[in-house]
Amino acid sequence: MDSLKAKYRSVVEQVLKDYAEFLGNDDQVQMQLVFDRERVGEASPKETRYLLIETGWHDGDRIYGTLLHIDIIDGKLWIQHDGTEEGIANELVAAGVPKDTIVLGFKSVQRRKLTEFAVS
Repeated sequence: MDSLKAKYRSVVEQVLKDYAEFLGNDDQVQMQLVFDRERVGEASPKETRYLLIETGWHDGDRIYGTLLHIDIIDGKLWIQHDGTEEGIANELVAAGVPKDTIVLGFKSVQRRKLTEFAVS
């Protein structure tokens, strides 16, 4: 299980890095990657947390928001928030993650049952 979890960590990190690189930074708005490696195991030894955040200013307006939030909980990838057009789950599947280990956490349990992905 540890080698599988390490593989999932590697895949999630690479997919988020690719998104951050694709979206890029400018002098006003930056993409920030947040990987919770330091405190992994303190709150729950079975969780790992990943975020892609947009922050900065554009034409005098504050820009701040989480574009992607993925947790690894009990060996499954929980997509807590997906602000992409195509869906990060498809990227994870393309990178070799089985659909039955991906949970669309931003959907209700009833709606998850209607997808090709894990319910929980």
